[in-house]
Amino acid sequence: MILFITAQGKTLEDLFNTKFGRTPWFIRFDSESEEWEAFENSATAQAHGAGVAAAQFLIDRGAQAVVSGRFGPNAYQALSAAGITMLAQPDDSKSVQEVIDLWQAGRLETVH
Repeated sequence: MILFITAQGKTLEDLFNTKFGRTPWFIRFDSESEEWEAFENSATAQAHGAGVAAAQFLIDRGAQAVVSGRFGPNAYQALSAAGITMLAQPDDSKSVQEVIDLWQAGRLETVH
């Protein structure tokens, strides 16, 4: 599965970020190969519509699930329409690796 995690930095040791559209980085994690890659979020520079632009970015890169703290209504609609599972992690004191571990343990709630 291709999972994207919102992050404050570009490594697995960096902290998770709760802001979907304005997150500085997205970490792409492939659960089959356990390979990961960091992508800078260019949507942060937009005055409006950062969530939709970020959602399209993930859609274009094959996201199947995304973990963030909160999703705006437009980002939620775009991700839902693309069939991408949204998972909630409200605590930004954890590292990206810790969030991946929570996901692998089935301890993240699906956003409805």
